[in-house]
Amino acid sequence: MIEKQNIIGLMSGSSLDGIDLVDVDFWNDGKWHFEIVAKDNYYYDDEWKRNLSDAFYYDENQLKDIDYQYGILLGQVTKRFIDKYHINPSVVASHGHTIFHRPQDHYTLQIGDGQALANECGVMVINDFRTEDVLKGGQGAPLVPIGDKLLFSDYPICLNIGGIANVSYDVDGQRIAYDICIANQALNYLATRVKTMCTSSLQYDRDGLIARSGTVDNQLLNTLNSHPFYSQNYPKSLGREFFEENVKPLLEKRNDIADMMATFVEHIAIQISKSIDDVKTMCTSSLPLLITGGGAKNKFLVERIQAHTKHHVVVPSDEIIDYKEAIVFAFLGLLRNRNEINVLKSVTGAKSDSSSGKIYYPIK
Repeated sequence: MIEKQNIIGLMSGSSLDGIDLVDVDFWNDGKWHFEIVAKDNYYYDDEWKRNLSDAFYYDENQLKDIDYQYGILLGQVTKRFIDKYHINPSVVASHGHTIFHRPQDHYTLQIGDGQALANECGVMVINDFRTEDVLKGGQGAPLVPIGDKLLFSDYPICLNIGGIANVSYDVDGQRIAYDICIANQALNYLATRVKTMCTSSLQYDRDGLIARSGTVDNQLLNTLNSHPFYSQNYPKSLGREFFEENVKPLLEKRNDIADMMATFVEHIAIQISKSIDDVKTMCTSSLPLLITGGGAKNKFLVERIQAHTKHHVVVPSDEIIDYKEAIVFAFLGLLRNRNEINVLKSVTGAKSDSSSGKIYYPIK
């Protein structure tokens, strides 16, 4: 009988929508398989949204404090998840929440103190999956591609659209991946500037309806598309720094929200198509392109991607859209616990592959 291993994956994305929790059974019969046992979300309250956003500007002592407090929050949320669904995981694998990502300076920071998390939930925790790769000269991102390769091998191209859009596919048998462009970080920022009848701001543009109502500003589009990052070869990655320094200044002084949304959707679609349309095929037919992440629910964005690419867009079930990254981080935790490679140098540009992640056992 094939032994199943039960792992919880925790994911908090840069779009600040909350924590995704998924409990997964994994097994291997010569090929890796998975089955979702339980899934849930924890949505940040206004105070946590503000704290996580403001942490980008915190000093060292403030960062230490929020790292610890966020670890406690993750642990408490995980414990409630375990109790609610009566599950018994062997590992909790936590991505944490990215505050800084500066691989050029050999530095990346995902908060969520692993010891505090383990103490609160009572389960062994593996976190900090990026630092080892960055110290080896890699980008420390994206990390999902090994899951794309081993868990979602039916799809030659895997695209994730969260706060940042990234892609992975094979080149000459090796997995490569990279960040393409800012995505929901910008669209959600614009949505928060839309005032509703009750004067509260929106969290996101549901189905892309606001963007659909706008008109593309070609001057802004050309400015966005002309950034040197897009002509760089992979490996390459993005963080909030790119949004703050290169995108937000182009948007913050304007009030034509629908037009800016329409333009940014077009920018995302163009950059995605440029990134994937040269994927080599054995024939002239298009390849299945799996789209996950919150952007997969933006119907207008998906339409614009399909309009620009030769490949066939596949939007999976909401379960996979919502939880794919958390599933893969559970898988990274599984591989780390087995001392197997979970970060690929072909993806990140590091000196070597890694079995990455720090391990914490609960202290009673």
